[in-house]
Amino acid sequence: MDTTAERARFNMIQQQIRPWDVLDDRTLEAMSEVRRECFVPDAYQGLAYADIEIPIGQGTSMLTPKIVGRMLQALAVMPGERVLEIGTGTGYVTACLARMGGQVTSLEIDPDLATMARSRLLEQGFDGIDVRVADALAGPVDGGPFAAIAVTGSMPSAAALPMLEAQLAPAGRLFCILGVAPVMEALLITRVGDRGMRRERLFETCVPTLVNVVEPEEFEL
Repeated sequence: MDTTAERARFNMIQQQIRPWDVLDDRTLEAMSEVRRECFVPDAYQGLAYADIEIPIGQGTSMLTPKIVGRMLQALAVMPGERVLEIGTGTGYVTACLARMGGQVTSLEIDPDLATMARSRLLEQGFDGIDVRVADALAGPVDGGPFAAIAVTGSMPSAAALPMLEAQLAPAGRLFCILGVAPVMEALLITRVGDRGMRRERLFETCVPTLVNVVEPEEFEL
């Protein structure tokens, strides 16, 4: 056992995740069990548990641990629920969603990142995850409706929300980040009844934009 990594993971939970109001036991357990260092590019191993975005190539990066924690807590994935992840990256969030019991379908637009994520997930024993090379914003995804949808990059406008919301199962939850730098807002959208949607503003942040998202000239949240 790598005691250094175990200690770093413990410190991440206590010093980054909990202080950011992530107190849900299942979320904390998942993030304590998934070895984040195994999903970080080799060049950044020493920063695996740091409170920073870690570059993973193609102009994108891993979300900070505290944002991952808030995402997981908000989505509250239960065992057996179908989950759609938009933006696989290295597979870290994918692994956390699966550790919480989700049946995860993850879409990554970059083939190289998708291949890397599949390899890392299999190495860590996650063999039931469907990682696909696809543009998740191009249209509905096979395998829905989904109990939870996790969007791991930001979107400058709400233009894609109706298409994503349409893929939610009854009581389904969608986590997304809307806006443009320097201030964006994380939202939790929950399907209420057949057509209703409840939106909850969670926190302000700033994260890389999803690939292939058309940025408007002006944007108001």
